Amino acid sequence: MANENLSKAKIAKNDEFYTQYADIQKEINAYLEYNPDVFRGKTILLPCDDPEWSNFTKFFAQNFENFGLKKLISTSYAVESKQIKQWQPTLFETENPNYDADKSRTNGKIFILDHDTNQNGKIDIEDLEWQYLNGDGDFRSDEVKKLRDEADIIITNPPFSLFREFLAWIVEAEKEFVIIGNMNAITYKEVFPLIKDNKMWLGNGFNAGNAYFRLIGDTSKYANGVFNDETGLVKFRNCCWFTNLDHGRRHQSLSLMTMEDNIKFSKHKEVKGVGYQKYDNYDAIEVPFTDAIPSDYDGAMGVPISFLDKYCPEQFEIITMTKTPIGNNYRTKIYNRQIQHNADNTTQSVTKANDGAVIVIKEPLINKPYYEIDGILLSAVYPRILIRKKQ
Repeated sequence: MANENLSKAKIAKNDEFYTQYADIQKEINAYLEYNPDVFRGKTILLPCDDPEWSNFTKFFAQNFENFGLKKLISTSYAVESKQIKQWQPTLFETENPNYDADKSRTNGKIFILDHDTNQNGKIDIEDLEWQYLNGDGDFRSDEVKKLRDEADIIITNPPFSLFREFLAWIVEAEKEFVIIGNMNAITYKEVFPLIKDNKMWLGNGFNAGNAYFRLIGDTSKYANGVFNDETGLVKFRNCCWFTNLDHGRRHQSLSLMTMEDNIKFSKHKEVKGVGYQKYDNYDAIEVPFTDAIPSDYDGAMGVPISFLDKYCPEQFEIITMTKTPIGNNYRTKIYNRQIQHNADNTTQSVTKANDGAVIVIKEPLINKPYYEIDGILLSAVYPRILIRKKQ
């Protein structure tokens, strides 16, 4: 249900999810533990962020000196660009000499921290200065692009509905980044090549894989157990951090059993006493669970996308990934299907697609979805990443 609600939020462009301070702290600490100077002397941009509501600016402003930052820049969307029906400006805004009631609704804001404005001997959130942007604060605007080009690292929880565009916006400028997104974004054609080429990977992650966001706006669409009335938090299980900053957990190899031991002792009924099935149209074995990857198998293996949360580039090589599920759409491409009877009395479904290629699929798999790898239809229930043990 949590995953379903995130998908609905994405479709409805309900993007007002605010990250908890503790989750930001946990994630950023992972990069600092690996490299204590990762942020030193750097300019950090926090787009799509508003310190009146969000914790990203608060966190980095409070740790400005500890991290050795050069400059902190944060930008926010105009209220009229958000899906918030009821809104009142905060005292932080109304008591500032820059406050303009009209601009407060139509213009985004920029917050800058780079020196001790109140002269109290330290640089922190009390020294944050702000003014209105010329536009609504959209990250695609020229004025925010200029800020992107000035920055060294971009960190934020971007709008779920604009994740593809936001990532492309970062990659275009060749910036370092730490951003939150839907785990299923791994399957996007714009995203997976970056992961395969080791230009992006998953971050340290949320506690037990559970992400809790503060929600502003309509909460009625969320079921019990997803939105908590007492805390005001909505729970999602398929959110993760995407980054190109290194962290230690990324280099921890998985402890795995051999194929023989998996077949004997695996906790998964799909493997124990059964073994590993081979795909009909691709030379690889199906591994339905990350902890069931056989340590001594040298060939290609199809693993769940959640494997990337445990992926160690020194241990495995990523070969490719199944493309978008074809499912029922595949049937519209078929113009000829017949049952072929074999000499051993087994049957196969011989399917000819529009391109004239003949695909042979074993009968028990006929009613399952199909996926494509390098032009070959692959029988599998869920998207798979094809990996191979590093030699």
